[in-house]
Amino acid sequence: MAARKHFTKKDRARIFAANDGACHICNGKIDGTTEAWEVEHVIPWALTQDDSDENLRPAHAKCHKAKTHGAERAMLNKTERQRLKNMGAWPKSRARMPSRPFPSTREARS
Repeated sequence: MAARKHFTKKDRARIFAANDGACHICNGKIDGTTEAWEVEHVIPWALTQDDSDENLRPAHAKCHKAKTHGAERAMLNKTERQRLKNMGAWPKSRARMPSRPFPSTREARS
């Protein structure tokens, strides 16, 4: 798995300017000097690991938190479960799988 990128001040300034300082979630203006804002991935990083400028937008910290821990979290959890199932690592239970009953050897000889 690739490591997450750390955005420098120069990266943040470039992304902020490219989007006219608007939160891409609520479309409100971000006051870059007094308001907390974050670089947000339009398509979640967990799905694409894409840190290109086309996938990055500025967002208010509260808007980003609501998006990331709200509806997006359920989708990411489902995607991870599907990935694990395809790899054969799900379910996590160590219980034995039930098998159909076979006739005993005594019944077969009769």
